[in-house]
Amino acid sequence: MASKLLRRTGSVSTTPDTTFKRSNLVPIQRQRTDTRRLRVLVVSESFLPQVNGVTNSVRRVLEHLARDGHVAELVAPTGPESYAGFPVTICRGSSLPFYKEFRIGLETRRRLRAVMLRFQPDVVHIASPATLGYQAARAARELGIPSVAIYQTDLVGFAARYGIPGGDRAMTALTRRIHVGVDRTLAPSTASIDQLRAMDVPGLAHWPRGVDLEMFDPAHRCEELHRELAPHGEVLVGYVGRLAPEKELELLAHVDKLPGVRVVIVGGGPEEERLRARLPNAAFLGVLHGEELGRAYATLDVFAHTGRHETYCQSAQEALASGVPVVAPRAGGPIDVVDDRVAGFLYQPGNGVELAAHVRSLVEDEQLRARVAAAARRSVQGRSWQAVNDLLVAHYCDVIGIGERQALAV
Repeated sequence: MASKLLRRTGSVSTTPDTTFKRSNLVPIQRQRTDTRRLRVLVVSESFLPQVNGVTNSVRRVLEHLARDGHVAELVAPTGPESYAGFPVTICRGSSLPFYKEFRIGLETRRRLRAVMLRFQPDVVHIASPATLGYQAARAARELGIPSVAIYQTDLVGFAARYGIPGGDRAMTALTRRIHVGVDRTLAPSTASIDQLRAMDVPGLAHWPRGVDLEMFDPAHRCEELHRELAPHGEVLVGYVGRLAPEKELELLAHVDKLPGVRVVIVGGGPEEERLRARLPNAAFLGVLHGEELGRAYATLDVFAHTGRHETYCQSAQEALASGVPVVAPRAGGPIDVVDDRVAGFLYQPGNGVELAAHVRSLVEDEQLRARVAAAARRSVQGRSWQAVNDLLVAHYCDVIGIGERQALAV
């Protein structure tokens, strides 16, 4: 019924972030990018129909390139024939044995070189590189094509969470091999920059994530949906994202026990069946998109994130834009995304008791919840995808060596 009602009811700072004044970061250059039309080959480990942070960022990049008149092509293990008017080349891939819904690219370097020789890109954009990204980086280097890698998935934390024997060492080695082979690595947060610096990765620069301030807006709150999900006047505490082990969603059991609370889960993944058993009173709305997703976010009263391995935590940013207080781990991306004790609260990673305590304070104090909700929306007002992707194109131009170079502080 809730999903029926959802269907029936009918991006970061505009100037480059100035919090990263690190002497060993690559200075961000402002480029005059209207001097030529760029040819950008985007290689992504993930794309539609998979719905995750990597897919969403790649979609935004392709839409931005199309809007500004550039030429692009996408290489990915899944996807439609085209996106944003650009062709999509489907590469070889395989499903992970422990996460069959997730397909990774396993293309050969020879075939990737062939794609690059055919398309003749000015720059290769490698989104969240792993196996496919590693081969793409090597192919680009062999052909002398500048490359920009987007660090978006914590492979080391991912391997550790899934208990892969020796996986954390292997993923550390792979991450370093990938990123020392590109011209620039763009990382979204303080934590991810520090993590890569500890691996001696060169050429680091900060590139955050934008947010759609029209799709995610407090104005989309639906009181009818709220009454349906909370028939006894409960406070709705929600999570939006993949339902996977690395998200540590079992911590929501602590929230589920709070009086006067109903947990709302938006998303899908291999943990759904187990979570339904752990959270028998929760509302599971499935995977939502577009207006439905924006309405679901805005109808929540509190947003709770549980995973500690987020390089950025886009779902927390979307909740903030929707005017929803966020409670998230004090680790990874949320440290930068959530203004602690202003737009939400940060807790010790893995500590379900502390998570529930912060949620309880927001549930029991309506004035506090309203004050934090207003601050949440204000905290992301300057974060647009247009500004963030303008900065990305400036990085393209910088590694290519074109445009007007005017150094900006980072």
